[in-house]
Amino acid sequence: MKSLTKFMDSFGAILLAIIWIAPLLFAFWAATHSTSDAVNLNLFSPWTLENFRVAWSGAPWLKYFINTFLLVTVILIGQFFLTTLAGFAFAQLQFPGKDFVFILVLMQLFILPEVLIVENYVMISRLGLFDTILGVGMPYMASAFGIFLMRQAFKGVPIELHEAARIEGCGLLGILWRVYVPLAKPTYLAYALVSVSTHWNNFLWPLIVTNSPETRPLTVGLSIFGAPENGVDISIISAATLMSVAPLLIAFLIFQRQFVQAFLRAGIK
Repeated sequence: MKSLTKFMDSFGAILLAIIWIAPLLFAFWAATHSTSDAVNLNLFSPWTLENFRVAWSGAPWLKYFINTFLLVTVILIGQFFLTTLAGFAFAQLQFPGKDFVFILVLMQLFILPEVLIVENYVMISRLGLFDTILGVGMPYMASAFGIFLMRQAFKGVPIELHEAARIEGCGLLGILWRVYVPLAKPTYLAYALVSVSTHWNNFLWPLIVTNSPETRPLTVGLSIFGAPENGVDISIISAATLMSVAPLLIAFLIFQRQFVQAFLRAGIK
């Protein structure tokens, strides 16, 4: 019975892995073959890198990459700053209504980002940040998930370390920086992985708030590049898609062990 259960678990895991990776494999196949060969799955057709050359010359991809890198970096810096302070306050400080305020913060998890698009658009327009990297990233800096994650990490820090730092003369910010932040490094890494992958692939909000290639991220650039009015060539679009996701795939392959260890230490299941 145990062997059957083990076999079913392994079979289910392999099946899910195949289903998950199948679109990526087809994109790779289409990107390295002509359109007709890709659609007809001609296994003996010649391989080519011409689709990547055509795709790269068809849009300012380097600018899109730089914009996306700046976007995820700005968002991550803002999230680290705000979630660290809020998580520390909810974990170790005492103030009236703390539990009620924390519940209000967690309620953000139940609100779809699309619901707030109109309000965020009005706010960004009033601040004069329309069509800017900061305008795209600002609505995501106060992350309820990040605050919850940091609160849980900080609550696990032994209170003896807090008291020892206070006896040594550290203020609250000193204790936070010298005690809590170093001990929460695995949690920061795990959260950074979630944040970067999420906002690297974000599409709807950047599409609404950007109008020019100077601020347009990869996802928006890819959608415009593959628009029907520009002509639909599945091989070239697949090549452009692979170029867009390549940095995340390469980072995962290089730091795979660190990624898994960070999630396990942070308690993310």
